[in-house]
Amino acid sequence: MICNVIDMRTRPHRWKRVNAIVEASWHFNMAKDADQAEFPERENEVTWEELTGVTVEEAVQWAISKPCPVTLFLYDEDVRNS
Repeated sequence: MICNVIDMRTRPHRWKRVNAIVEASWHFNMAKDADQAEFPERENEVTWEELTGVTVEEAVQWAISKPCPVTLFLYDEDVRNS
C-alpha cells in the first residue's frame, strides 16, 4: 500500500524510465506535521528497496505490492540514490 509519493525528479515529465525507492511509511512519523503510519508486523516490514530503469506505472505497481504501508520516492533515472 502506498501512503505517500515524493517526487524528487528534476525532469518531472519523464515517465518512461525512472528510479524508485520504497521505504516503510512509519519511518517518517517523527517528521513535523506528519500523518502517522502504523507499525507493521516485523515480517511484513519493508525497510528500504530500490527499483531502477522502470516506468512510473511499474514503480507504482511495485510499491502497491509491498506488504506494509510505504512511501514511494521517484528519481530521474540517471541519479544514483543509494
